[in-house]
Amino acid sequence: MSTVLTDLPGLTLPDPANAPRCFQLDRRTFLQLFGGGLLVCLSDAPGLAQESGRGGFGGGRQQVPSDVSAWIHVAADNKISVFTGKVEVGQNIRTSLAQLVAEELMVPFDAITMVMGDTDLTPYDMGTFGSQSTPQMGPRLRTMAAAARQTLVDMAAKRWSCDAAALVVANGTITAPNANQSLTYGELTKGEKLVATVSGNAPLTPAKDWKIAGTPVPKANGRDFVTGKHQYPSDITLPGMMFGKIVRPQGYNATLDSIDTTAAEKMPGVKLVRDGDFIGLVAPDAWTAEQALASIKAKWNVAAGQPSNQTIFDYLKANSEAPRGGSRSVVGVAPAAIAEAAPAATAAPSPGALSLAQSYTVQYIAHAPLEPRAAVAQWDSTGKLTVWTGTQRPFGVKDELVAAFHLDPSKVRVIQPDMGSGYGGKHTGDAAVEAARLAKSAGAPVRLVWTREEEFTWAYFRPAGLMELKASVQHDGTLVSWEHHNYNSGNAGLPTPYNVANPVTEYHASKSPLRIGRSEERRVVKECRS
Repeated sequence: MSTVLTDLPGLTLPDPANAPRCFQLDRRTFLQLFGGGLLVCLSDAPGLAQESGRGGFGGGRQQVPSDVSAWIHVAADNKISVFTGKVEVGQNIRTSLAQLVAEELMVPFDAITMVMGDTDLTPYDMGTFGSQSTPQMGPRLRTMAAAARQTLVDMAAKRWSCDAAALVVANGTITAPNANQSLTYGELTKGEKLVATVSGNAPLTPAKDWKIAGTPVPKANGRDFVTGKHQYPSDITLPGMMFGKIVRPQGYNATLDSIDTTAAEKMPGVKLVRDGDFIGLVAPDAWTAEQALASIKAKWNVAAGQPSNQTIFDYLKANSEAPRGGSRSVVGVAPAAIAEAAPAATAAPSPGALSLAQSYTVQYIAHAPLEPRAAVAQWDSTGKLTVWTGTQRPFGVKDELVAAFHLDPSKVRVIQPDMGSGYGGKHTGDAAVEAARLAKSAGAPVRLVWTREEEFTWAYFRPAGLMELKASVQHDGTLVSWEHHNYNSGNAGLPTPYNVANPVTEYHASKSPLRIGRSEERRVVKECRS
């Protein structure tokens, strides 16, 4: 079911705790932002789990809510705002999702404005990943748009005391042909006070009848991108903003031995920030920040014996944990006993079968987004933190900030301007947390942009892996055994697609020397001591 309302004065809900998330936007804020009109909220089935396998970090919030709200707002001037927690990272969903809504609402494409990835305005969303935006969010927004259209038609029919089925909808206008009357969506919603429950089963426009969806249209905001007008996260500028830099270790797992910041502290406007192992600085401009960073003399103790490319796969196998996360099928053994068994299972070939064993490897792979990690952080006088950052998971980054600074979730807002790609490499809020730490200490907004070197060194990687496979086959071609051990590179897609009795498939997490995108490595939040 979905709930439709116009304006919000006097609105009460029988059980606010069970209301869709859209009702968490208070009336005053809603009216300031959108000036009244029609708001559509759709309670849907639980969202998909995150690619990382977690609902988020910290904050104690409900990670996968029982319903996911999605919003459509029809303003009095016929402009339509569509809200989604999905984000634009170059895949052009700002355009394609807007097309779907325009199609179902029967309005021009240009009437749609997508509001994306703003944790104060959009419904909770677990993230933009796994090519799920179109198959997951597309149908949801189509359903909402169809429900909104049907509700507007019913409103017009009630006003004219006629049969809703006799009304015609086109270009955001509802017409009664027999009575020669027409109303735009904006004229219908203006000044109305309606709380109505509508079915989520409003008829969708068949694909064969699409006029906007599925057709080539110019990219939304395309001119801003090609002319350089668009503001990426690394372009955001605020009044009084300072520029941040972080002192990075000289190697992985290094500890600080000593540091000399004398030269940096003598530079005009430079302020050092020290919080445990976190060392950073802010300066009035980017050039001064770079010079100050270069002047700092830090001595690090780097752990010896770190693996090289030549030894990495032996290292991953030697430093692997007990098998978990895959699937094991052993005759006569209960699943619980299999999970607790320490020795690795072995798939025994049948007598007379032909056997083959082979190992495969995959290297660590940097995601190499076109735009390195970047964030601008600002604390206001009430203690609220707002961060503009490039991320595939705005709500996940919000959770990291909540945990890092021990804040109430209402005190954190994450905004994702359309960013320069992610490729699955921007799930965490590294730059956001760092920028917020610097801004809190500096008492001013701070922009932090990682260098390309930092991106390739300190961002998490796609994990390296060693895959060892054994199989045996009878002379008639029947596959009789299958054994697959994956070290470090995850448990997705491991089971064999072939029909074989008692296959053995195991994932062995390893002590990776590099940060990787495996779910248990994604949490990078460190609490701020100050």
